[in-house]
Amino acid sequence: MQAITINQFVQSVVSGLLLGGAFTLLALGFSLILGISHVVNLSHPVFALTGAYITFWLLDFYNLNPLISLILVVPVFFFFGIFLERTVIRETARRSQDLTSASLVLTFGIMIIVENVLLYLCKATPRLVTTEYTGKSLFVGNIAIPISHLISFGLAALTTGLIYLFLYHTYPGKASRAVWQDREGAILSGISISRINAVTFGLSMVSAGVAGTCMSLMYAIEPATHYGWIIFVFAVVILGGVGSILGTAIAGLIIGLVIGIGSALIPLTWINLVLFGIIILLLLVKPTGLFKQ
Repeated sequence: MQAITINQFVQSVVSGLLLGGAFTLLALGFSLILGISHVVNLSHPVFALTGAYITFWLLDFYNLNPLISLILVVPVFFFFGIFLERTVIRETARRSQDLTSASLVLTFGIMIIVENVLLYLCKATPRLVTTEYTGKSLFVGNIAIPISHLISFGLAALTTGLIYLFLYHTYPGKASRAVWQDREGAILSGISISRINAVTFGLSMVSAGVAGTCMSLMYAIEPATHYGWIIFVFAVVILGGVGSILGTAIAGLIIGLVIGIGSALIPLTWINLVLFGIIILLLLVKPTGLFKQ
């Protein structure tokens, strides 16, 4: 274990928290689909990666600021999510007796297809979204806060907050939570499960697209990047518990802190070992995660 100074420790905490915001948003969409539709969407991170690539392309070809590019990314991803649910997912649900297991195989196949399309279009060359604020930092004492990371965190927090408001303060959102908590009761109340599933997939895909933009502001991307992301998505969902936005948010920040502090203390190759060791210990105490809806 490496010895670090107080400033280095605080710097690693700040870096971890900023990263945790993007993990929260990425895992939130995954958790929504799992809780409401009972679909384990392994393709969720690769669609986030697609959002990151779209952000890069719009900046590279049209000099479009990543934040402005969301005007295109959000509606495109929302309607694509609805299309995906109404075609592939809904048909699988109709034919399968166990949608959760079937969705694992289905979305794994989708993940491989999308990854190979990205590999064909972009090769394996790492891409970096470079803006006028890339490489610039705000300083609080001796602590450097990268502006791009701060913008990424703010964007993730804003999107997470908007999803919260949608779920708790709109009729479709309340209907979605009703399906999440009591599917049979929701059906008896006249809630259209098919519509809720479609809206949920659209919302989940939006969270993936925006999370991809957030990640692209912080790190270089390449077609296999999503494999690392899916590990952290599962970690956040397991730790925070399916069904809790607050649990997902806290778990995302915890995972970010573990990565940030851990990278300053131990070799990067040990991070996943430490991360899942902590998760196993916590789940022995609270198997449902930090929060249960």
